[in-house]
Amino acid sequence: MTRSASVLLAVIAAAPAWAQQGDLDDTQRLGRRLFAQSCGVCHTNVQRTTPLYGPALSRESLGGQADVMREVIANGTPRMPGFKHNFERGEIDAIVAYLKTVPPKTDPAQPTQAR
Repeated sequence: MTRSASVLLAVIAAAPAWAQQGDLDDTQRLGRRLFAQSCGVCHTNVQRTTPLYGPALSRESLGGQADVMREVIANGTPRMPGFKHNFERGEIDAIVAYLKTVPPKTDPAQPTQAR
């Protein structure tokens, strides 16, 4: 197995439970795959003991605004590369569609309040 295939498998295997949803449409599944390949190394815990290099992403990232998500994915930030030369517009849209299915990560250290 090649090194890149091993890394991809490690990222997918270490992805949180929300990344394994079976109720995604074709576009969201494409977005999940692209996210795992290009974004997961920084935005998911590849191993339990490794820190996140970027923020955990969810449907609430960037205020939940799909157009802002597209802009950041395409053009990057000072700490993140842009992917407009790596992905076509439809692929960036697929990543956004996938992110819109991801619930926000809850902090296990914070107790949840009963309603």
